[in-house]
Amino acid sequence: MKRKLIIAAIVVLWIIVTNTFYVVEEQEQAIVTQFGKPIGDPVDTPGLKVKTPFIQKVHRFDRRFLEWDGDPNQLPTRDKRFIWVDAYARWRISDPLLYFQRLRDERGAQTRLDDIIDGETRNAIANHDLVELIRNTNRQPEVPEGFRQDEATTLEEISTGRTAIQAQILQTSQGRVTDLGIEILDVRFKRINYVEDVRRKVYERMIAERRRIADRFRSEGEGEASRIRGEKERELKRIQSEAYREAQTLIGEADAEATRIFTGAYDRSEDTRSFYEFLKTMETLEATVDDKTRLILTTDGEFYRYLTNSNGQ
Repeated sequence: MKRKLIIAAIVVLWIIVTNTFYVVEEQEQAIVTQFGKPIGDPVDTPGLKVKTPFIQKVHRFDRRFLEWDGDPNQLPTRDKRFIWVDAYARWRISDPLLYFQRLRDERGAQTRLDDIIDGETRNAIANHDLVELIRNTNRQPEVPEGFRQDEATTLEEISTGRTAIQAQILQTSQGRVTDLGIEILDVRFKRINYVEDVRRKVYERMIAERRRIADRFRSEGEGEASRIRGEKERELKRIQSEAYREAQTLIGEADAEATRIFTGAYDRSEDTRSFYEFLKTMETLEATVDDKTRLILTTDGEFYRYLTNSNGQ
């Protein structure tokens, strides 16, 4: 019996100790409540702490940065373009007591952040054009090799940009959570994408633009090919003309040289002239007479004279 009493005393003592002492971890902060009402200041230092057993309760909250991940929403821009926007944020509990009084726990905080950040994101998207949501600066695109500057796509000037819009959402959202005991640290767009109908139109515009550039390249190529063919024909005619002129010059020089040689040979002696006349006559006869040709010669003709002299010899 005595042993049972000792065991019971130890159990009661253990229950009292465990309900009196509690440990706050490095990444935690706590609120102590009594009958549901906060008692004292928030506990934001780690270590072993003491509370009144049984009537006081410890509520622990995370001191680290917490994540908020919104659901993708289809939103209209100021220029009436529908896009899918997926945003995320980082937040922390800045005032545990106020946080406990207004939100109670992390689930309540996530629900309020859904309303606040989603609403501010919707407002920001509706107040800006699509180009400001997908671009961040007014930089000009690099000109691809083979393109001229005027052929490259000229980007529309923007006045705000994606980073500034995110900052606006952060600022307006933070202004709405100051009485909730939390602080929104950052808001970013995880993804921005066209809806299917807009995406199809964008692809069609891109294809049309590429086709326009391709048609221009083909037109310029055909023009360049025509120019090259024209230069080729002109150069060919020039070469042929020069070759013909050179050939005629050579022929004329050759004829003149042959005439000079024949004249020189003709002027050397009577026998040479007679032989030359005989040779030319024979060449003429060979070119004009065949085995079916009948000749009627006069007695005073050159052919007859040569034939008579040949028979006489």
